[in-house]
Amino acid sequence: MRVIIVGSGEVGFHIASRLVLENKDVVIVDNDPEAIRRVSENLDVQVVCGSGSSPVSLEQAGIKEAEILLAVTNSDETNLVACLVANLISPSTKKIIRLRDADFDQYHDNFRDNAPNIDTLINPEIEVVKTIYRLMNTPGVVDVGKFADSNIKFVGVRLDEKARLVGIRLSDLSQISETERPLIVAVIRDEKLIIPGGTDRLKADDLIYFISEEEKLIATLAVFDKHSEPVRRALIIGGGRIGLRLAKLLEDKSIHTKIIEKKPGRCTELAGLLDKAVVLQGDGSNQSLLNEENIQDIDVVITLTNDEEINILVSLLAKQMGAKKTITKISKFNYFPLMSTIGIEQVVSPRLSAINTILQHIRRGKVLSSISIKGEQAEFMEAEALETSDIVGRPLKDVSFPKGAIVAGIIHDENMIIPSGDSVINPGDRIIIFARRQAIPKVEKILMVKLEYF
Repeated sequence: MRVIIVGSGEVGFHIASRLVLENKDVVIVDNDPEAIRRVSENLDVQVVCGSGSSPVSLEQAGIKEAEILLAVTNSDETNLVACLVANLISPSTKKIIRLRDADFDQYHDNFRDNAPNIDTLINPEIEVVKTIYRLMNTPGVVDVGKFADSNIKFVGVRLDEKARLVGIRLSDLSQISETERPLIVAVIRDEKLIIPGGTDRLKADDLIYFISEEEKLIATLAVFDKHSEPVRRALIIGGGRIGLRLAKLLEDKSIHTKIIEKKPGRCTELAGLLDKAVVLQGDGSNQSLLNEENIQDIDVVITLTNDEEINILVSLLAKQMGAKKTITKISKFNYFPLMSTIGIEQVVSPRLSAINTILQHIRRGKVLSSISIKGEQAEFMEAEALETSDIVGRPLKDVSFPKGAIVAGIIHDENMIIPSGDSVINPGDRIIIFARRQAIPKVEKILMVKLEYF
């Protein structure tokens, strides 16, 4: 599979690094020589130094042989023109575009339905606001995501030192809770990923990933000693596009919201665009200002400035001053491993949201969603089982899966089944697969070769 990526920023670079590990033929197009040099020195990909909206550059990149074009520069206009030009040269190439400007929001459906040069449109800012809201309303979690068109969520929780599950073998979980037994899929311990078995014991500070139906989630979290605390007051630091989107959502949910924004002109704009949220002009890292706003009474502080160092600083400061919860926006991927070490657990990234959305459209077979877990050592994939698949109609114990990949859940008639070796998948069932990063190419090969049964 040849994939052409227009734009070698954080998103383009990171997607390229993922696809290279999965043995894809990747070409990156960028008009910044320094960015191209960075790509050449770090990744085994082809590079073209030129504009992604130029037909000459796209032909040089091999657009006629490419299955997918990803337009992910920082310019919406460049991305649009790149897709238009690519469609003129190679109509059969699938085009995936990132558009971030809110001016395009109401036209997304029109683009998808009426623009022949765009197959998939992605706005990571919309997705990251959804993630923030899920984090706000799911007690004690580090990570939370929702699979496509279902009520099934995957959740990551940090196991506290005094939690009753510390030292418990997975096979003994039923003794802790007779009603809700968590379907634990993975454990991250000391930055290493473990796919646990029944004899494995949970340890304090483990980051535990499990799958749950939405209506059972609060009860399941209680097994981990995480209890619901409703969010009534929120403070947003940074009134950019994401901050405005989030404030509008929280207004709709009747959550008392304040925004601190440094630029006076932007404060005036925000005040005109919001109905109920209180807009404050000032520096969100100013301790006196946070004191004046009674930070200790705030249920959640969300730091969304364009400076991630400021976001980290304000989150740490807010926690020290008594805020109950903080959510921190991070863009640089190399910061992620450091966050839990310094005490910041709930982290969101528009770039990671974009990557997750893009991956599901690159995967072979009937893949409905594809989501990387924290640390990106593995991936959840939700797929549909087709009637022609040889996974259908026989026990899972008779189906050969790559090492490092498991069927974590079966969704049948909107009900989730915890699979065993005797479980049988029916046509039309949705399957949740959990796979280590190294196993993903083999899983994808199964999806592609085995009559594309997912």
